[in-house]
Amino acid sequence: MTTTIIWTIVILAALGLVLSLILFFVAKKFKVEEDPRIDEVEKVMPGANCGGCGFAGCRAFADAAVKAPNLDNNYCPVGGNDVMKKVAAILGYEMKEKAPMVAVVRCNGTCENRPRTNIYDGVKSCKVKAALYSGDTGCAYGCVGCGDCVAACQFGAISMDPATGLPVVDENKCTACGACSKACPKHVIEIRNKGPRNMRMYVSCINKDKGPVAKKACAAACIGCGICAKTCTHDAITVQDNVAYIDFGKCKLCRECEAMCPTGAIHGINFPKPLDKDAVKARIAERKRKAKEAEDAAKAAAAAAETNKEEA
Repeated sequence: MTTTIIWTIVILAALGLVLSLILFFVAKKFKVEEDPRIDEVEKVMPGANCGGCGFAGCRAFADAAVKAPNLDNNYCPVGGNDVMKKVAAILGYEMKEKAPMVAVVRCNGTCENRPRTNIYDGVKSCKVKAALYSGDTGCAYGCVGCGDCVAACQFGAISMDPATGLPVVDENKCTACGACSKACPKHVIEIRNKGPRNMRMYVSCINKDKGPVAKKACAAACIGCGICAKTCTHDAITVQDNVAYIDFGKCKLCRECEAMCPTGAIHGINFPKPLDKDAVKARIAERKRKAKEAEDAAKAAAAAAETNKEEA
């Protein structure tokens, strides 16, 4: 009996040694050498692991950046241009600076503008609430107000305003990581350009219903009338699916669209002076008057030229 136990132990020990040697040689044979620059890049990253760059975390971003031929498709929104300059220096790449971005809540559905039609008494989760039904109001597109975006933000940049029932973004804390935008089941939060001196314009509505339906649900909804698009001289506004959208890359911050919007769905942020709608409307009217005079003069000149040609 004792001999059997001894031999069992010896055989198991020998087998364990052989398998260990096999695993050692296999590990050496198939060992993947990791670029040391990955560690260097990871060290300069902010360490938020928020996923705003499109990768699972800072380590995954560092790995992708090292393997990429350039940094055109890799950018850390939390670290911004300062961090990306350090990454570029480590990798010997050229870095193109990007304009700072910020989260924008595109919903005008305050408690005053969007009256409740029912009361939700369930799990306090936007995702759950949106999955069950369209919301507490007649608007099926707006914020449902449970604060999933607040919970998703790692930087304390979003809070719920009890007076309006809508999330409020602190642009000084916002890193534009996009976590809040991904957490919102209604997609009312957009990551947009901060704009020069933090001034920006945007349509605070994503309601795709036709004008009368949208207006009935929310007093400040975009009704898709197209007045803003017709007013804009920079081709910065388009109207699609009954809702307007401002291209921040084309917008010149003239605020004419804001002045002309009949429902107040267009918002101008951080401008030094309040909007003087009457003055802006007067400017637009004067521009149209001059354009009409120029058009009439051109038609008259063309008619005169045609008459002279016939007489000749």
